[in-house]
Parts: sequence; structure tokens; C-alpha cells
Amino acid sequence: MTTTRQPAKLMTIEEVAERLGVSVRHVRRLVHERRIPFIKWGHLLRFDPDDIEAWIEENRYDTRRPLR
Repeated sequence: MTTTRQPAKLMTIEEVAERLGVSVRHVRRLVHERRIPFIKWGHLLRFDPDDIEAWIEENRYDTRRPLR
């Protein structure tokens, strides 16, 4: 029996801002600067939760290691 994983529900800009603990304006700035992964659907911005979590991990610094 094979199980198919349901795709994650896309996040709104407000949900991403809440997840990151920043303002919607800051998330819009990250999008404008192409610093965060996003999906443009017409005039709407949406975010894949898996991409956001991966982006957070990519930008995490280990305090025991020198900065890159």
C-alpha cells in the first residue's frame, strides 16, 4: 500500500510574519530583496511551509563555529 503525502497548505504573508516574529512589512522587504523563498500567484504572495523552515535552518548560526 502506498501513501501519498498531502501537500502542505501554503502560508500567507501574515502567517510567515508571525512564524518569524517580525512585521508583515519586514517580510515584504525580504521578498522584494529576494532573500526569502516565495510563490507569486497573480498579485498574491504565498509561502511553502517546508521552504520557510529550510530557509530558517540555512540562516541559523552555530555559536560554537566561526561565521562564514
